[in-house]
Amino acid sequence: MCSTAVTIDVPLAQLCVGLYVHLDLSWLDHSFALNSFKIKSEQELSALRQLGLSTIRVNPAKSDCRPLTPQAVQARAVEAVPELAQSSAEEQATIREKRQRIERMLKERAAISHCEKQLLKAAGTLKSINRNLFSRPQDALRQADEMIEQMLSSLLIDKDIAIHLMNDKIVGEETYYHSLNTAVLTMMLAKALGFPPGDIKLLGMGCVFHDIGKIEIPDRIVNKGSDLTRAEQNLLQQHGHYGLQIADKLGLPKAVRDIIAQHHEYADGSGYPLGLKSEQTSALARIVVITNTYDNLCNRPNPADSMSPHEAMSHMFGKMRKQFDAAALALFIRCMGIYPPGTLVKLSDGSLGMVIAVNSGRPLRPSVLIYDPAVPVAEAIILDLEHEPLLEISASLKPAQLSPEVYAYLSPRKRTTYFYDDAKPSLKSS
Repeated sequence: MCSTAVTIDVPLAQLCVGLYVHLDLSWLDHSFALNSFKIKSEQELSALRQLGLSTIRVNPAKSDCRPLTPQAVQARAVEAVPELAQSSAEEQATIREKRQRIERMLKERAAISHCEKQLLKAAGTLKSINRNLFSRPQDALRQADEMIEQMLSSLLIDKDIAIHLMNDKIVGEETYYHSLNTAVLTMMLAKALGFPPGDIKLLGMGCVFHDIGKIEIPDRIVNKGSDLTRAEQNLLQQHGHYGLQIADKLGLPKAVRDIIAQHHEYADGSGYPLGLKSEQTSALARIVVITNTYDNLCNRPNPADSMSPHEAMSHMFGKMRKQFDAAALALFIRCMGIYPPGTLVKLSDGSLGMVIAVNSGRPLRPSVLIYDPAVPVAEAIILDLEHEPLLEISASLKPAQLSPEVYAYLSPRKRTTYFYDDAKPSLKSS
């Protein structure tokens, strides 16, 4: 999809609106959002002339016109009217805008780093909970309560929260990340639905323990994936029942026990283990059914069977809609956006990238990691589309649609893991 484009070197004076240009500069050395873009205004032409380059690479195939001829350049010079003051003001505004863009990118990187630390801390707590659950149950329950309480405190700081995609090199492959992922998404959704803090905490606890019954099922069955025999499938579908028995022994609250028993019971009665319909299940369990299904679709035991976040969301809405609480599913999609973090995308200017964060209050304008071979991967450009009015997502992409170079650069996650950060007020362009 991303074969090397044929470009030509064009003298600066022959540039005009409509040409698609490539800047062979560091992203920090110019004022534009990207290193490759189509010239849209005289203001952008003026900014290009200030870069100190004699020629700029142009992609004719992506351009709307041809470079100016030498004759046209002369005629333009004769007719031009000096507007130095206006040009200077525009250039200052452009520079100011780039500084704000850099500041937003640095804040996003800091937020991701903070989330990774919080995720590793929570994962360590989950390891300890699993290790101590039967030998020291009270210690394990206390740890779970403290972890969910801390997550709830972060969740309630601000009206909106930002959901960040985590690096799977940080996450690893441990199965307990599914419980943590489900907790993050469930608590976010519950907050959006207006649930009181007490119920959100119960939901978090329910997610931590919702698959506890799988302890009673051999790992070879749990991790087998899609090739289960009928007998193996029947056994796996009993994990909610086994989990309820364990939860009773641990003395977990009824709301948590309901989540453990009912997190696979679909609204239309097609779920398991009892085939209960929506009105027969708890309101809290109906929320977990949505987030648990989403995470299971994104993170199959065999990564090759997993859907992309966009595919999972589309599948749930298009083919499974009747199996979920309609209002909760609609709000989940609204919070995560139709291009959730982890989705590979093409932008309206042709740029390729991967959604790495979404603000629950502005889900259609996520933050996108941009592919640009001129920028080192470790310093990859992150654009917050809320502040890029000329850019929008035009399509979702599959990994197979990327060239090897783009795939290696964007590094799509084998596991889609999230953590949230309280969404601070956004920095507005002035």
